[in-house]
Amino acid sequence: MVDLNSLNPEQRRAVETTEGPVLILAGAGTGKTRVITYRLAHLIARGVPPGQILAVTFTNKAAREMKERVAQLVPRPRVAPGQPKPESPTICTFHALGARLLRQYIDRLGYKPNFVIYSESERLSAVRRILSHFNVRGVSLDAADVAAAISRIKNGFDGREDTLHEIARHLLPRYESALRACNAVDFDDLLGLTLTLLRKDKEVLAQCRQRFRYIMVDEYQDTNAAQFEILRLLAAHHQNLCVVGDDDQSIYGWRGAEIANLLDMEKYFPRVKVIKLEQNYRSTNVILEAANAVITHNSRRRPKKLWSRNGQGSPIVLHTFANEEEEARGIVEQIEINRKFKRIPWQQQAILFRTNHQARALETALRAARVRYHLVGGQSYFDRREIKDFLAYLRTFHHPHDDISLLRIANVPARGLSEATMERLLALSHARHCSVFTAMRHTDVQEALPARAREAVRGFLHLVETHHHTLAQPVPGFSLRRWAEHWLDQVGYWEEIRASEKTPEAAENRIRILKDLVSTLDHEDYAGATPGERLNRFLEEITLDADRDEEEELEGDQVTLITLHSCKGLEFPHVFLVGLEEGLLPHTRSKEEGTVDEERRLFYVGITRARQTLTLSHCLARKKYGAPTPAHPSRFLLELPAHLIERAEERRKQPVSVEEGSRILAELKASLRSKA
Repeated sequence: MVDLNSLNPEQRRAVETTEGPVLILAGAGTGKTRVITYRLAHLIARGVPPGQILAVTFTNKAAREMKERVAQLVPRPRVAPGQPKPESPTICTFHALGARLLRQYIDRLGYKPNFVIYSESERLSAVRRILSHFNVRGVSLDAADVAAAISRIKNGFDGREDTLHEIARHLLPRYESALRACNAVDFDDLLGLTLTLLRKDKEVLAQCRQRFRYIMVDEYQDTNAAQFEILRLLAAHHQNLCVVGDDDQSIYGWRGAEIANLLDMEKYFPRVKVIKLEQNYRSTNVILEAANAVITHNSRRRPKKLWSRNGQGSPIVLHTFANEEEEARGIVEQIEINRKFKRIPWQQQAILFRTNHQARALETALRAARVRYHLVGGQSYFDRREIKDFLAYLRTFHHPHDDISLLRIANVPARGLSEATMERLLALSHARHCSVFTAMRHTDVQEALPARAREAVRGFLHLVETHHHTLAQPVPGFSLRRWAEHWLDQVGYWEEIRASEKTPEAAENRIRILKDLVSTLDHEDYAGATPGERLNRFLEEITLDADRDEEEELEGDQVTLITLHSCKGLEFPHVFLVGLEEGLLPHTRSKEEGTVDEERRLFYVGITRARQTLTLSHCLARKKYGAPTPAHPSRFLLELPAHLIERAEERRKQPVSVEEGSRILAELKASLRSKA
């Protein structure tokens, strides 16, 4: 049995309530991940077959952590050689769940089982190709905007009726046809097609209900309409649905999250048991009292009150600055005071802000002070050119009819397939309603090309067909890693990298990054399948992993710069929350869109990231279109209890003890000597 003595009474109740619908209201920092993993382990210890348990998370990182924690609580039994491995719980994201079900059943929807999952960049490429054949007089169309509008329509949560919306609705059938022609789906389809499958095929629904008899969902407040309906269908019979969430942390309404899924749970599951987790293990009571006071101004919520045994803590410090440059310098100055005189390293300090453009002044000030920092949301690992090229090669060898991937690498490295040649082949494929690869194989198409281009096409076809055939053969002990290293050398890709970089160091860094990815091709989880099947699973996991949130690990001692939307789930000992002004937080759009409550929840999330100290700031003026514009303090500042706030101006007036003054002076002299 799993030892539950380390849990508090409400956590234990949440773990032991295993039958029927359960809503666990887990406030910020109340140990919800611990509760979920213990509950999952408790189910297994009670005799529930692990294969009947489904746990759904919102990020791949959360899914990995949950698997690791469950493995520690319930070690997998040893299996004798030749015996089948015992089933494990299904722990994955919603999109990964959709991919698994579609991989098994998608033929019932008219697709082939070896469908390709388009990444965001591939989806954009497909939209760009459609837009190249579509013109609207007087309208400038951006592929990213059109793709986003198509996504909103497919998810059913865009009520706007503007020109972009109408164009997206008009182009949607063409976009879906383009995907079907390549036997491809996008991330929206992983949910949409799964929902269609469960609604239309009663046999599949019955099998899934039998398979997933105990369902758990993390971050339930972030579910959208499609995700909720998938859960409702799966749990409708056995009702063993346990959802964990916090309506006070619902901050993704702009991307389709439905807070009503949590608030109105009784409407769909009348017998639901509601359990509140209110003991916070993260923050001081000053921080929690401030958070509680702010969030009570939202009328539509499930009441809860966070409390802690971490002591009262320091007052919240509020700074007023003249402008954003002074704000940035003032915050960096405080960070350096913390480091030099309070022994607080950079990595324990974070700056939180509402919009990305606020980072510019902060980065400038940090650089000027020579403070190391990490801006969360920089270039994604999967957006690097060498990674995208490599994955496009893999997809082309595995599925040659994937036009997006083929077009990307057809002339990388250069092999005589110019842009003009590829545009001509693409036009022919459109005219013949076939893939570019199929068009290339037609003899009459080849003969119509100039001699050099014709030979280049034949050489490229030979390369793709050879490796496609290799992947289809069941070869014992086949190494995908050695295979990839061979063709990367064969096509001259290493030399392509070296030739494209100004310094050998930059080239070797790119090569190292790519080789790190190549080395993961022979992961043990892929054993026992054909090379093509193993490669398909690798590509599927890579695509899902590169989806929503780039999960970079911070290295070394550096300050974290992060937006409020990106910081949920994180915590820092010392937090600086900047730009608390009307128009920033709450954002200007919130008044016309009716989302002030969500902006308040965003502020609440920012407050509850702090463990020990919280510093707030606002400016009297901020540049807009290059000109200083008066700024007004956020209404949310007025919702903070006055007795919890200490104004920075007043704090500076307080006298310093002789001992403290002597210590600071000695530190300052030592610092100056080291710089001299």
